[in-house]
Amino acid sequence: MSATPRIETVDAIDIHVEQYDWPFARERAREVDAHWQELRALKPNLFNGRVFLFRNLEIKEARLTGACFETEFKTFIAARDFGHPDKEVFNCFAQGALRAPDGAFLLGEMAAQTSNAGRIYFPAGTPDPSDAIDGHLDLDRSVMRELTEETGLGRDDIVPEPGWMVVFDHQMVACLKPMRLRLDRAAALTRIGDHIAGEKHPELARIHIAASRRDIVAERMPLFIQAYLNRELA
Repeated sequence: MSATPRIETVDAIDIHVEQYDWPFARERAREVDAHWQELRALKPNLFNGRVFLFRNLEIKEARLTGACFETEFKTFIAARDFGHPDKEVFNCFAQGALRAPDGAFLLGEMAAQTSNAGRIYFPAGTPDPSDAIDGHLDLDRSVMRELTEETGLGRDDIVPEPGWMVVFDHQMVACLKPMRLRLDRAAALTRIGDHIAGEKHPELARIHIAASRRDIVAERMPLFIQAYLNRELA
């Protein structure tokens, strides 16, 4: 049985960008390519962009610190699907923990053409080079960019709260940014639904509501989401 994810509260995140010759990418390039071809045969819309993975993550004085390096999306996906063989490298990402004025959380179900089809979690994405500014990774920028891309909601619709909730789950490190909606739940659902309907290849299939622990869908929500919701909806 998997260990319960560990949740830490931090005031800030300080990640610098580094150059790193990742042994996994170099030594298993042929396996990565073969795996990518298999995935693309099933989901032709997958795109092999550049993303960041992370090393040396630790919490110091209420700050999450560490380094990130660029790699191809296909290499990241292969490492994930191969069981994260390099235990010194982490999949770290930011998610917007959207909460309506009535206290309910809004989570997205990933669309069929995505690499995580059917999974339910907060709007998120793997950080990419557009999130790097002056040698540092801006996860506030990353989480807002992904949230807008997936839901259509913008800065005028959301009030980010101070700090982050960082959830450690083996090689996954989820940085959850608490965000309060200015809109009521019904208005937000309408806005997001219209956005999804207007996209040619939407990343989300639909929105799920978690107003109590009874709304946790264990078989489709990652463990870090279940741990966060169990804590916040206690």
